[in-house]
Amino acid sequence: MMTRRWVAGALAVLMGGLGGTVAVVLTQPDPAEAAGRGHSPVVIGHRGASAHRPEHTLLSYEAAIALGADYIEPDLVSTKDHVLVARHENEISGTTDVAARPEFAGRRTTKTIDGRPVTGWFTEDFTLAELKTLRAKERVPDLRPDNAAFDGLAEIPTFEEVVRLAERLGVGVYPETKHPTYFDSVGLSLEEPLLEVLNAHRLRKVFIQSFETANLRDLRAKTRLPLIQLVTWGGAPYDWVAAGDPRTYDDMVTPEGLREVASYADGVGVDTRRVVPVGPDGRLLEPTTLVADAHRRRLQVHVWTVRNENSQLPADHRLGNPASPVYPRATGDVMGWLDRLLDLGVDGAFCDDPGMGRAVVARRAARAGA
Repeated sequence: MMTRRWVAGALAVLMGGLGGTVAVVLTQPDPAEAAGRGHSPVVIGHRGASAHRPEHTLLSYEAAIALGADYIEPDLVSTKDHVLVARHENEISGTTDVAARPEFAGRRTTKTIDGRPVTGWFTEDFTLAELKTLRAKERVPDLRPDNAAFDGLAEIPTFEEVVRLAERLGVGVYPETKHPTYFDSVGLSLEEPLLEVLNAHRLRKVFIQSFETANLRDLRAKTRLPLIQLVTWGGAPYDWVAAGDPRTYDDMVTPEGLREVASYADGVGVDTRRVVPVGPDGRLLEPTTLVADAHRRRLQVHVWTVRNENSQLPADHRLGNPASPVYPRATGDVMGWLDRLLDLGVDGAFCDDPGMGRAVVARRAARAGA
C-alpha cells in the first residue's frame, strides 16, 4: 500500500531543489510496508532514478530509494587502481565533463571493447582520485532536459559508496559487471572486488547480473548470492563470441538453453521484447512462452527497461498528440505497460522511474487484498 510517508518521500524528490538531497526522515517506508518489500514483483531502480536525475549518481540512487525502489542498480567498471565505480560504460565522455577538462585531453584514445572500436576517455585510464575530480552530466539531455539542471553537481560514486547508501536506507543492490572479458584482458577483473565489497558489508539483499556467461559461472563457484543472466533482444554474449561459440541469445531462451542457464544462475534479466515482441509498426504482438519456460526451470524473470517517455514505450502505450514537438519525451501509459508485463508473471522490472513501478505494485497489492 502506498503510505503517506512514501508519498511524502516521492514528492520531496520530484519537487526538491537542485541539490537533490533526499530527506531520510521522509523517505523511509513504514515498518509494516518494509516487511513486505523485497518479495516479487520487485522494483529495480534502473541506474537509480534515471528519469529524474543523471544516471549512476548518488543523487539518482537516493531518488530511486525515495520513490520506492526495492533495489538500486549500479553498472560497474574499474579504475586504473582497481576500484569499482558506477558508470554505464567505461567510456565516460557522454556521462561526465571529462571532454571539457584540458588536463585530461591527452587521455582521449580509441580502444576495442567487445570487438568494436570506441573512442573517448576510459575509466581504466584514470585513478579513483582523478575520476573524483570529474562531475556527472545527463547522458540524454534531448530526451530528459530537466535532468540537465543537475549537471556538474555529482561525483562518480564508487561501488562502496553505493552499497553504504543502500545499507543505510534499507534497500538492496543489483550490480552489473560491465565488459568482464575486456576488463579481464587488461588485468582488472571485476568479480573479486565486487565480492570483496559485498562481503565486507555482509550485504545479502543482492542480485548480481551480467550479459556474459563465464563470469557468472565463476561467481557461482564463489558465492551463493543470486545471479542473473542478462539477455538482449539480439546478438550473443561476448565471451561466446570471443571463444568462437556460434550460439546466440536466441539459443539461450529456448527451453534447453534455460536449462543450462539454471545450472549457474537464479534468474534471467530480459529485454521486454523477449516477453512481448513488438511488430514493425511498434505495436505489441502475442506474448512468448519465455516467462513460463523460465519458471519451469525455477528461474526468476526480471524485465528491462520500463521507461516513461512515449518514444521508449510500445506504440500501444503512448499518449498525447504525436504532432506535438514534445510528444517523444512526454510521459505515456507506463503504468499500463508495466501492469501488462506483471500480468504475464514477470518477477520484477527495471524502471527508470521507480515511483511508477512502486505505484503499480502497490495498486496491484491493494486490489489483491480487497
